[in-house]
Amino acid sequence: MPNVLIVDDHPSTRDGLVTRIGLEPDLQVCGEAADVDEALQLIRQLHPQIAIIDVSLKTGNGIELIKLVKAEELQTRMLVWSMYDESLYAERALRAGAMGYINKENVTGVIIDAIRRILVGEIFVSPELAARMLHRVVRGSEAVGRSPVDALSDRELETFECIGRGMKTVDIATKMGLSPKTIETYRARIKEKLELDDMASLTREAVQWTLENG
Repeated sequence: MPNVLIVDDHPSTRDGLVTRIGLEPDLQVCGEAADVDEALQLIRQLHPQIAIIDVSLKTGNGIELIKLVKAEELQTRMLVWSMYDESLYAERALRAGAMGYINKENVTGVIIDAIRRILVGEIFVSPELAARMLHRVVRGSEAVGRSPVDALSDRELETFECIGRGMKTVDIATKMGLSPKTIETYRARIKEKLELDDMASLTREAVQWTLENG
């Protein structure tokens, strides 16, 4: 019977998924985790067939976890289930090594379909995302409008999001497991990539982006 690991920092979300997956006679939840370190340890120990991973975690983030799992050549397949619109993180998740992406606004029945399809080796994304990615391949990346935020690295985007949520540098550093100096470096890079005049402009841009997308 396929084992499923749930990685999400909200206990109520984990409980909901455990209940829903428990209704399936051929699937079982083998563990739960709230952050990257705990999740990676459980994947090493339990070898689940699939992990359902949120982007935003208690410490670290889901994209980082996916990269670590792939780097260690662990065989667990990964599905991202996030509150963020797929236009923001889906392609990043797939590039990192995930096999699917679902927005949390979808009913939980969709996640069962995604689990089953990923278990047989398929990629699961919405028809809209699939069409957009195909369009980009056929027409070239410049033919499809992209947000300036797409130029940010995964770490820079996580920093940008945290700034938008009003977090201070030291708190961002703690969440991401990095030094405050590294976070300041990310802030400077973000400001440069987004062509902003100063840090105050960066903060305003981050807050606006988070309000619109978070």
